[in-house]
Amino acid sequence: MFKIIGFLKPSPSISEAEQASGLKWLSWEGMASLGFSSITTSGFLTAYALALGANNLQIGILVALPFLGGVLQIPTILLVERVRQRKLIAVITWFIAQLLWIPIALIPFYLKVPGAPGISVLLAIMAARSILQAVTNGAWHSWVRDLVPQQIMGSFFARRFKYATVVAMIFGVGAALFVDYWKSNAAPGTEATGYVYPLILGAVTLGIASPLMMAKMPEPLMESTQGQNQSIRNLLTIPYRNRNYRYLLLFLLLWGFCLNLAVPFFTVYMLVRLELPVSAVIGFSALSQIFTILFYRVWGQYADRYGSKSVMAVCASLYLLVIFGWTFTTMPDRYFLTIPLLVVLHIMAGIASSGVTLTTGTLGMKLAPKGQATAYLTTAAVATSLGTGLGPLLGGPIADFFSSRQLGLVFSWTDPSGVLQMSAFHLTGFDFLFAIAFVLGLMVLGLLTMLREEGEVDRDVVLDALVSPLRRFTKPLGSTASLSFLSQFPFGYIRKVPLPGLDVAIGVTAHQLAEAASMAVIAVKHGRRGAAKISGALEKLLIGLLGTEQASGVNVTEISQHAARGAMRAVEQTNLDAGEVARQTVVGIASALHKQGGEENVAEALRGAAYGMVQGASETGAQLETAVSEAVEAAKEVAQQTGIDQDVAVSQVVIGAIEAAKDIGKEPLEEIKSSLSKETIAKAIAGMESETEKTKEVENGLT
Repeated sequence: MFKIIGFLKPSPSISEAEQASGLKWLSWEGMASLGFSSITTSGFLTAYALALGANNLQIGILVALPFLGGVLQIPTILLVERVRQRKLIAVITWFIAQLLWIPIALIPFYLKVPGAPGISVLLAIMAARSILQAVTNGAWHSWVRDLVPQQIMGSFFARRFKYATVVAMIFGVGAALFVDYWKSNAAPGTEATGYVYPLILGAVTLGIASPLMMAKMPEPLMESTQGQNQSIRNLLTIPYRNRNYRYLLLFLLLWGFCLNLAVPFFTVYMLVRLELPVSAVIGFSALSQIFTILFYRVWGQYADRYGSKSVMAVCASLYLLVIFGWTFTTMPDRYFLTIPLLVVLHIMAGIASSGVTLTTGTLGMKLAPKGQATAYLTTAAVATSLGTGLGPLLGGPIADFFSSRQLGLVFSWTDPSGVLQMSAFHLTGFDFLFAIAFVLGLMVLGLLTMLREEGEVDRDVVLDALVSPLRRFTKPLGSTASLSFLSQFPFGYIRKVPLPGLDVAIGVTAHQLAEAASMAVIAVKHGRRGAAKISGALEKLLIGLLGTEQASGVNVTEISQHAARGAMRAVEQTNLDAGEVARQTVVGIASALHKQGGEENVAEALRGAAYGMVQGASETGAQLETAVSEAVEAAKEVAQQTGIDQDVAVSQVVIGAIEAAKDIGKEPLEEIKSSLSKETIAKAIAGMESETEKTKEVENGLT
């Protein structure tokens, strides 16, 4: 017996090759387990439960069971500390848990559905499975904590989640399409049978593959500690003696509660109230997963660079904005903005959930002392499980309570011809649930300020990295440019609106505008058209994004800044001359904004483009002297084309460049000043009309 399971024993030492192999199998395991979870922990399983006859309370119990079972990770601590073979425990319990999906899938074959027996059996098997999953997680988290190097933890798990999300998206959409096809062709009363085949297929392929791949991963030998033979009570109190970790546990508990008070019922809301087909619901989920994939890389690198706590703060606030947005999807019924709003909400939810999912795990791992990871990570998992489980348990009854209650704000207009009424705000049923979750979430976010993480930065630093970074961004996410239509927003003004999450949405939007500009420049290069075509490409891009009707609401300076920064970043991926790119970038942006808003837009466009050009040049290591000199020449060219005063045009470029350089550091500032003549600097100073604090700073920089 022991010889058969000998491969599940820990290794006293693991070579670099064995560790690399283990990380590879860990990635593959994520693709299998998380791929199958696309239908076992999502709207698909909720739809299956509804087909079996579940009500809101039972849906809440179904969602809560896996998380409430997480409390059993507490005795798992003692089991792991006694046995000290985490791989053995995790692989065996996970294999049995995955097999239980087979009797769950076959419920319509041995019970009459819809009906109480079917949903009762589903809940009973899910309860048993939750116990096994809790034991698995108790051993798994500690095992993985010791296997993955901490310095790459954020980027590794981001990459793992990204690949797993691709599999989940494909499998989930395929399963949903099959169910809708089955419903449209099946005999009455057999709708639930359509869910059987995707569940069986997933269980015998991805489900069973997960523990088999897990078995291929090496397990480092657990380090000996003085607490090895401690009682379970003493083991559990270790994390609570750590004040910083107590704040983390409290945050994970309350955040899990607030988030899951609302999120699990999004599917029920779409299926029941909005009456959307299963394929549409899973399609929205797939849309969300696409942006989850795209932003795993962004948040993973930001977590390693700025700290998991800072990324969590940004993404959590964006998630709350998404929850609040669901209250506007009906007014009080479906209306013309329902579907477009669902699209935006799912995009932003994907972006937010990637960061939240990533940092929830990595925060606990980073703050857990090596050698005591089992106790620390298990208590963190228990806190998360309790909050996540209690949320849907209370969410169902709350939604039922408010289902017969309404709160609305109606605007009415009365004249001799009649009365015109328009609903401005309307809450009923799940709407109240979403609003309550939003308000509670705002209060929970304050707990993050008390948490300390080594290497953390302020939340605003992460936002600045999205909007106007002073450090190198990640490489362009080419396919994410579809978000760039939001670039019509006036970034600077909207970020001042005191609505949590809105500043993050704007930051993400600015990031996408920069990526669109970068891709436009790269496309010119790949199309083998000369650098002189860059101005035309950028002009075409901006005109296409802005449109004449929306141009009046655009903050020209910031639009120009982000577009120029993105264009200059393309230099490092091509062999284009940085000076020529800078010149054509300034010309193209100014020309586009001139065509959209006339001469009054040109000065702002030049200033913003120069600012972004310096940012982009600094990020790519390009010669700032050359870039600024060419930008000045571009200003003269723009002056001839648009008819504005040449000195004004040059001054705006100089001022914008100096502003950017001052924000970056002393060396770039000196480099730029050395590239400008005294006459040019003097004219720039003379061109500053208002004596504001900002202009004084610029003047000091010039002199």
